Amino acid sequence: MSERQVLNKKNMGINSGLPLQASEGGIDELRRDIQRLMDIEAIKQLKHAYFRCVDTANLEELATLFHDEVCVRFKGGGYEWNLDSKQEYVDNIGMAFSKEAIGQHNAHHPEIQIISETEATGIWYLADNMWILNHNALTTGTALYWDRYLKVDGKWLIKDTNYERIYEINRSVDDRPHLSSHYLGVHGADASF
Repeated sequence: MSERQVLNKKNMGINSGLPLQASEGGIDELRRDIQRLMDIEAIKQLKHAYFRCVDTANLEELATLFHDEVCVRFKGGGYEWNLDSKQEYVDNIGMAFSKEAIGQHNAHHPEIQIISETEATGIWYLADNMWILNHNALTTGTALYWDRYLKVDGKWLIKDTNYERIYEINRSVDDRPHLSSHYLGVHGADASF
């Protein structure tokens, strides 16, 4: 087994953000406190939209969630993705989530730190299943995501996104599953691998 980093906040580059406590000041401070909570909610919605767009191969909307210079670093059991632009990432998702794929990705337990009015970080716990039907392959597992977000023109965007697997199980399936519903079978691109 190859050397792996310890997945803690220090190694992920996650620092303490602004405190989550109500200020003792006046109405302007209260407004800033409320805005901070609204920013946390906006970041949660951003990440949830990300997983929805990935699993439905909604590439047009997915592209709107990223900073143009997004940096992607994903490390799985037998793969590593290192991508350095929004278009490169969207193109790769488009190839992976084809008519021959089924994806189910759920992120839980967000740990969001507001660093400033325009920067935040987040850690998410992922649980997922990914079928590649034309290869009779199923991958299941969990991972920790850690992200950096920037607020540009009033909208939060994903600037950096990373994950490393906690565990990953890859297995061959003997038979193609009988699908009574297969969204990507209709809306995904043709398989390229």
